[in-house]
Amino acid sequence: MLATVGLSILLFGSSPALSRSTDPVNKGLVAFGYIPANARDSTGDTLGGIGSAIALKAGSFAKAKNGTFKGTLVVQPDRGYNVDETVDYQGRQHYVNFVLKPYYGSAPLSFADAAKTLQLLYKKTILYKERKGKATTGLDPVSVRPASGGDPILPIPNVKTKNQVSLDCEGLVLNRDGSFWVSDEYGPYIYHFSEKGSLVDVIQPPPAAIPRIGGAVNFTSEVDPDSGRAPNQGFEGLTVSPDGHKLYAMLQSSTMQDGGTDDTTSRHTRLFVYDVKRVPKLIGEYVVPLPQTAKKQKTLAQSDIHYLDGHKFLVLSRDGHGNGDDESQSDYKSVDIFDISGATDIHGTQYDNSTAVSPGGVLAANVVPATYTPFVSLIDSSQLGRMGLHNGGDFDQQLIAGKWEGTALASCQDPKYPDDYFLFVGADNDFNTLDGTMVGQPYSTSYGKDVDNQFLVYRVTLPMVPRGSIH
Repeated sequence: MLATVGLSILLFGSSPALSRSTDPVNKGLVAFGYIPANARDSTGDTLGGIGSAIALKAGSFAKAKNGTFKGTLVVQPDRGYNVDETVDYQGRQHYVNFVLKPYYGSAPLSFADAAKTLQLLYKKTILYKERKGKATTGLDPVSVRPASGGDPILPIPNVKTKNQVSLDCEGLVLNRDGSFWVSDEYGPYIYHFSEKGSLVDVIQPPPAAIPRIGGAVNFTSEVDPDSGRAPNQGFEGLTVSPDGHKLYAMLQSSTMQDGGTDDTTSRHTRLFVYDVKRVPKLIGEYVVPLPQTAKKQKTLAQSDIHYLDGHKFLVLSRDGHGNGDDESQSDYKSVDIFDISGATDIHGTQYDNSTAVSPGGVLAANVVPATYTPFVSLIDSSQLGRMGLHNGGDFDQQLIAGKWEGTALASCQDPKYPDDYFLFVGADNDFNTLDGTMVGQPYSTSYGKDVDNQFLVYRVTLPMVPRGSIH
C-alpha cells in the first residue's frame, strides 16, 4: 500500500484522545448507525442503495446541550435493484433525519448500543424528472436521444418506446438555492435539477470521457466501449467549492484508452473542474493515481470525493469485499486525501480528445499526477470492534458493508479544536433484502441475505479546511 506520509493517526481508545496538530489527524470511529434492509420509501420502493451519495442539508446540523447533534442527511440511491437486469427505477433522493451521540470511550460497545450512537429516521423522497416532466429511468441506455434544445446527446433506453433519460445516479451536490447537481455513470454526465427535482441543465464532459463503440456514441453499461469511460465507472465522485462556483467530478477509474478495465492498468483516473457560476465551463482537468493492492497491484476504484481547500480533496477508495459480496474479508477501504497543487492541468489539450494520457496504464511523461495519501481506514479492526462490528468472518449483521460510496463533513463545533470535523460515510447495500419491492414488484435478493444500509462517523482534524467553510 501507499505510505502514510504527512498524516497523523490518533485513534480513540489510545491516549490521549484529543490533540492539536498541523497535519490531518484521524481521531477514530465515534458512531455507527443503520437503516434496515427492508425499509420502504414513500413510493413503496425498497429504501436501498442510499449510501451511493450523501450530503448534509444546509443549516440542519446543530449541537444540543447534552453533547448530542442533530441534522438531516440527503441520501441518493443509484439505479435500483438490478442484479438480474436493470429496472425502470426513477432517480430520487431521500431526506433522513439523524441524532448523533459521539462515543469516545475505549471499551467496546455491543452492536445494539453502538447503533444508538447514530439514530436515523427516514422522512421524505424527492423524485427526479427530466424534460416535460417525464420521469427518469434506471434502465440501461441502449439508445440515444439526439442533441436538441440546448441538451447534448442523451442516454435513453429506446427512442420509440422509452424515450426517457437513463440515470445511474452517483455523486450529489446541494446548492444554497435548493437546487442540486447529480453525476451519473451512464453518461458520464452531470445533471442540474431544481429544488423540486426538475431537470435544469446538463454538463457533457470532453470527448475523451464519452463512451464510443465503433466510432459511435453508445452509453450502454453492458458492453466495454472502445474509448471513453469504462462501463459502470463514470462520474462516481462529485463535490463543490464552498461558494458553489466550482464543481469537481471524478471518474471512478481510468477511461478505456487510459488503462481500460484491467485492474492492474486502470489506476489513472481523471478529475474535471467546472466553473458553474453562470454557464458551466471546463476550467481544469487532472490525473489522479488511485491506490493499488500491495500483492496483485489491483486498482482500488474511488467511490466519492469531497472538497477540502481547492487543492486537497478527500477521496473514498475501496475494494468491494464485505457484506453484500462473496468475500467477507476486505483488504482496503479508506477515506484518503489527494492534492492537485503540483499536478499538470490537461484540459484543452490533446488528452481531451483521442490521445490517451495513460496508454496501457503508463502515464505520459509530460504529465504530473496528483499526490495521493491514505488517511482514514474503514477496516481498522480495533475501531470496528468498539462499535460491535468486524471485517471478515461470518456474514452476519455486524459484518462491515462491502460498498462504501458516500462522504459528508460537519464541524464538531468544539472551540478547543476548531479544526475538528465529523466525517460521515455511507454504504450502498445494492438493495439487498429478502423482503423487497421495486417498481411495484416484490423481490427477494439473489444474494440470499439482508444487507442493512450502514453509516459510520469518524472524528478527524483537517487544518487545511478554511474555518467556517463547513458548518
